[in-house]
Amino acid sequence: MTQTKHPKESLIVNTDQVMINDLNNYNTLFGGVLMKKLDNNATLSARRHARVKECVTASTDSIDFLHPIHQTDSVCVESFVSYTGTKSMEIFCKVIAEDMITGERRMAATAFLTFVALDESKKPIQVPEIIPETEEEKFLYESGKERAETRRVRREHSKKLTEIIVLEKPWEKGVEV
Repeated sequence: MTQTKHPKESLIVNTDQVMINDLNNYNTLFGGVLMKKLDNNATLSARRHARVKECVTASTDSIDFLHPIHQTDSVCVESFVSYTGTKSMEIFCKVIAEDMITGERRMAATAFLTFVALDESKKPIQVPEIIPETEEEKFLYESGKERAETRRVRREHSKKLTEIIVLEKPWEKGVEV
């Protein structure tokens, strides 16, 4: 019998302040800083769901930056398993920015990442299925199969692309740079 879990069992919530060295030249949070926060949170959600020592990021499927995050904001990342395959887990992340002066909260970003749980030999293992409960979880779960198919098609395209990508250094091919 396949083990099942609820998405809330993999929930990770992490809130940080925005530091000046996290800002870009527009005085908003660097996208890369947020991407690191998303990957860290999603890793913990995947490990909590699979209850393994190691989970690896298979793909960062999408990150939608919806509103800028400013230095006066806190940034709260919530992540949980939203869909599972046999050996993969889709992690949904939402980023809520809160202006610490006014208390205004806004959805700053959403993201989907895919992780694979590994055993001690670094081989992928089967992960528990999920049973969604809330409206949000059900929506994400029901649309998860479509996202999984999109990932499969994109992965196939990437494999074909790697067969034709040139690995030689441009200056060694006689190409002007």
